[in-house]
Amino acid sequence: MEFKDYYEVLGVERDATQEEIKRAYRRLARKYHPDVSQEADADAQFKSVGEAYEVLKDPEKRAAYDQLGHNWQAGEDFQPPPDWDTGFEFSGGGYTQEDAAAFSDFFESLFGQRRGFRQDGFEARGFDASGFRGAGAGRRQGQRRAMRGDDHHARVSITLEDAYRGATRTLTLHSANWDASGHLAPHERTLKVRIPKGVRQGQRIRLTGQGGPGFGGGPAGDLFLEIDFEAHERYRVEGRDVTLSLPVAPWEAALGATVSVPLPDGTVDLKIPPGSAADRRLRLKGRGIPGDPPGDCYVALKIVLPPADSDRVRAAYRELAEASAFNPRAEGEPRP
Repeated sequence: MEFKDYYEVLGVERDATQEEIKRAYRRLARKYHPDVSQEADADAQFKSVGEAYEVLKDPEKRAAYDQLGHNWQAGEDFQPPPDWDTGFEFSGGGYTQEDAAAFSDFFESLFGQRRGFRQDGFEARGFDASGFRGAGAGRRQGQRRAMRGDDHHARVSITLEDAYRGATRTLTLHSANWDASGHLAPHERTLKVRIPKGVRQGQRIRLTGQGGPGFGGGPAGDLFLEIDFEAHERYRVEGRDVTLSLPVAPWEAALGATVSVPLPDGTVDLKIPPGSAADRRLRLKGRGIPGDPPGDCYVALKIVLPPADSDRVRAAYRELAEASAFNPRAEGEPRP
């Protein structure tokens, strides 16, 4: 995917003020407007200028875009890191399908998810299953002086252990606004948040009154925190199910054994059946992420060979080779 340097598109410096960005956009929009422009690629240029302005005019989107770094050049192959916007607070309801049609894949990869949260949340205390676009309904009616503030949203990372046990965490959220001179002014705030036991990837926590301020005496909006699990070297999560790879010795797989398995909420004894092959999956029912019903934990066996680093071990390997007719390359033989 092509990386887009929005500053280059508008022809402004990276420290450009709000007014400089607005002037650059107006000038280029007039130049490339399809109704008046004689340029051969006017339509494409007009869309590109509009997309750049959509990001750089918004202090929150601009701050998030800036943190991707300055090392990318326009046109280079680019894939945003999965956690690139974690901790950034955005306001407003995002984009409709019609809006998205005017934007590039690059824009969609960064901000496309902002048109709404996935509808896989659950109704519970502290949670909300509705979208966040409806926050400005009072404002659209235009008949009330008291208007509710915008809902805000942010993606935050927690550990899998937090999802198993529940926790109270202090989270730092980043946003931005314009200062008196029109320059971008980063801002951050910290919130103490209760992480409910059993929360899942993609679900969201609703913090009432922690969104944008109301107008004319209206109530503040809400803040929606979309849950993202931190990458874990041991566990892989699918819904409420958790999978981990467990190293076992050849004799444990061949003869059977009872071994301790580390789970996010403690250890459990697992019985390995005799004759288990590599990659065999053993199920620990109900030991996934808590819920109603809870998920399961799947243990994938990974057979690890002891190194032949001594005469005694090498002799044992030779004895095993002589005692067994096992050929790992023979058709129908179990793979180690």
